This record gives sequence, C-alpha cells and structure tokens, in this order.
Amino acid sequence: MSATRFIEPVIRFCAVITRHDAAKHWALKRLADQWGEASVSSCDIPFNAGGYYAPSMGNDLQKTLVAASGFVDPAGLADWKNATNRWEQDYIEASEHEEQRPLNLDPGYMTQAKLVLATTKDRDHRLYLRDGMFAEVTLTYVGKNWQHHRWTYPSYRTEEVSQFANHCRQNLRRHLKETRQFRSHPE
Repeated sequence: MSATRFIEPVIRFCAVITRHDAAKHWALKRLADQWGEASVSSCDIPFNAGGYYAPSMGNDLQKTLVAASGFVDPAGLADWKNATNRWEQDYIEASEHEEQRPLNLDPGYMTQAKLVLATTKDRDHRLYLRDGMFAEVTLTYVGKNWQHHRWTYPSYRTEEVSQFANHCRQNLRRHLKETRQFRSHPE
C-alpha cells in the first residue's frame, strides 16, 4: 500500500468575465475582500465562446484572470466554485443590467504542472469533486511551455494566459523553495 504524501499548496485564481466595467470592478473587490489582494492579474482578454454565452451575457465579453495572494490547499476547489456562484447571484441582485448573467466568475488553481478550472458542467475529461462541481486540467506545463488539450477553451490558448500562468508558476516555485514545501518523492 502506498502512503499518502504532502500536497503542495497552490495559487488560487479566478477568471472574471463580463462586458461591464462596473461588474468587473465589483468582482475584483469581492475577490480581494474574500481571498486577499491580487498578486497577479492578466490584461483584458477578448472572450468569445462561439456565441454560447451571448444570450445570457451579451456580446463583446472580456476576461481578466486574477490570482489571489497567498497559497492554499487545492481541496477547496468545489467550495470556491460554490462561493463564486453565490457572488454572481449577489451581483445580479445588486445591479440593474439587462442581461440575465452580467458576470461570470470561474475559479481555479495553478500548480507547477497544471492549470485547473472548476465547472458545473460534466464532460468526458472532467472529474467529479462534490456538490455538483467538476474539475478539469485545462493547461499542462510541459517542456517549459503551457500546453492546451482538445477541450481547452479558446480563451485559455492565448499568449496572455500563458504569460499569466508563467508569472503565477514563478511565484509558486519561489514560495515552495523558500518554505521547503516541495512534495517529496519516496526514496
């Protein structure tokens, strides 16, 4: 029987998707209040999901990735997705936008080797967590580059996302070296 080993902490992040500046600023404040100040942020990335979100969110959507300061246990992913779903509802109730869903918050985490997203949608490549939440490995770090998969959303295949992921990975590696929290392999 193999023994369980230490799980390295991860960098928690959230994708903020909207076409409204007010919604983006509200989300960034909520994330900072709940998860801590941002340590890394991407530029705005055009978000086009083949029209899937247009009926509920409108057109001309932008995505911003925001990594929370600090390092956390990845076991909280389902909790994070439940929280961001509640925050989306909070924003709907507090705002007066015409869209059914003016704000989309998608949490995930970064390890040294992968970028993982939480989702409520089941597919062949996703693993069930709990409470109706699934996880997918969206990007994998191989050969000093971020590699996408057949299921990776187009907006995660961009150079902007790779730069964000590289910056997060560098911060994580620095933290793991400083705190000696690298996962050790049995001898």
